[in-house]
Amino acid sequence: MISSNDFRTGVSIELDGSVWRVVEFLHVKPGKGSAFVRTKLKNVQSGSVIERTFRAGETVPQANLEKRVMQHTYKDGDQFVFMDMESYEEASLSQEQIGDRVKYLKEGMDVNVIRWDEQVLEVELPTSVVLEVTQTDPGVKGDTATGGSKPAIVETGAQVMVPLFISEGERIKVDTRTDSYLGRE
Repeated sequence: MISSNDFRTGVSIELDGSVWRVVEFLHVKPGKGSAFVRTKLKNVQSGSVIERTFRAGETVPQANLEKRVMQHTYKDGDQFVFMDMESYEEASLSQEQIGDRVKYLKEGMDVNVIRWDEQVLEVELPTSVVLEVTQTDPGVKGDTATGGSKPAIVETGAQVMVPLFISEGERIKVDTRTDSYLGRE
């Protein structure tokens, strides 16, 4: 159980038979009456967002999430197969379960798989990945006066904006949270 006074961004709670993550919270102490906590909650399974108000000190069940490090071993049709490298247990996830993070997923990559009651909720990628640029326009000499950028396609198929001096075949570091270029590798 967790008190509504202990809500923080990212805390997961169980509500109405599903897992909700606190996106925003605000402790309110009106001049008249008792204090309350106004929250914005996101359903981890469906992605829907609701606003809910809790009395100050009200307790709700905290979601017991299990985080396991698993390695993406191969893709079988539209299923991505992950293996726990300690127990050699495999789990298959669809592209819908992984979400838009699939654009940075490549074979052999270690990821965090988050489960709740043996149900996979989400896959957390590392904050940055090193990928090879497979397609980009060549940079034109002298075309850097504005410090511009150009689109590049990396080996997983994702498109990233990179500086003009990056060419095909180079390995770059990409931030998976913001889809931004971090540097050469």
